Amino acid sequence: MDLRSQVLLRQPQLFGGNLLLVGLPDDALLAQLPNAHGWSWHAGQQAKLEQRYPQRCAFGVELPSRAFDAAVLFLPKSRELSDYLLQALASQLAGRELFLVGEKRGGIESAAKQLQPFGRPLKLDSARHCQLWQVRVDQAPAAPDLQALAQRYELELADGPLSVISLPGVFSHGRLDRGTALLLQHLDQLPSGHLLDFGCGAGVLGAALKRRFPHNQLSLLDVDAFAAASSRLTLAANGLDAEVLTGDGIDAAPLGLDAILSNPPFHEGVHTDYQATENLLRQARQHLKPGGELRLVANSFLRYQPLIEEHLGPCRTLATGQGFRVYQAKRR
Repeated sequence: MDLRSQVLLRQPQLFGGNLLLVGLPDDALLAQLPNAHGWSWHAGQQAKLEQRYPQRCAFGVELPSRAFDAAVLFLPKSRELSDYLLQALASQLAGRELFLVGEKRGGIESAAKQLQPFGRPLKLDSARHCQLWQVRVDQAPAAPDLQALAQRYELELADGPLSVISLPGVFSHGRLDRGTALLLQHLDQLPSGHLLDFGCGAGVLGAALKRRFPHNQLSLLDVDAFAAASSRLTLAANGLDAEVLTGDGIDAAPLGLDAILSNPPFHEGVHTDYQATENLLRQARQHLKPGGELRLVANSFLRYQPLIEEHLGPCRTLATGQGFRVYQAKRR
């Protein structure tokens, strides 16, 4: 069981009522708290929770409509996202309890200060390298407007400016990351047909592809509901239309693709995690047509080329710059 869940269960008397668990891990916590429900924005965790606990976990970017008497937020890595979630929860908890749990190395001690606008935070427990904090919501804020919290910026591309809209918690929130910037410079000579932006984030790459190659079918895929919502906003801001999907890695991608393009993530929370990208490299051929192409950008220190060549075909480096490489390979 997740260490944070273990900390909650050290004081089960606090969590016996109608409880909302926000950003919960996909462990046995819901089995131990039969009156609790969850809210997740991670498609992989949601799928596992729904399989084990049907109808007990909502998915998306907005606060579930279900009424609750108290809530626990499992601290996300993004401060902007935790701000939004705490505001949304506190707006519905006047006179009731809001809890925050997280790992010490994830910044729980400083994050607890985000509870101060609602009341006086109390540290209830410190164990398993985690902390549990509580605040009684004496000053409930207004419910936040998620779209008002979006950040918008313009990219000057060869075919004109592109508007990008990102929501709290999305990778490279409010700015263009260096890897995507490099990949955007190397979109020439792509196959025609069905293209996939894997790990789409705020939809920068997908929107650029759809505008540059409007006759191609385009899908965007991300595990994070906030990223998918951001991609939809970015597409709409540029008058573009494409399919936006949420799902857990390349397994959720369409089949029969002509090209997969990606700036794949390799961090999740406070832990380094390469699994999603390595699964992409191992399984891309199952989603590509014969002759279909994989084109991705990655940090130069990540040794992806041997894995690409083992599972897909000969791999070449299209570009290097600022610590990144753009790789290209075609399915044999």
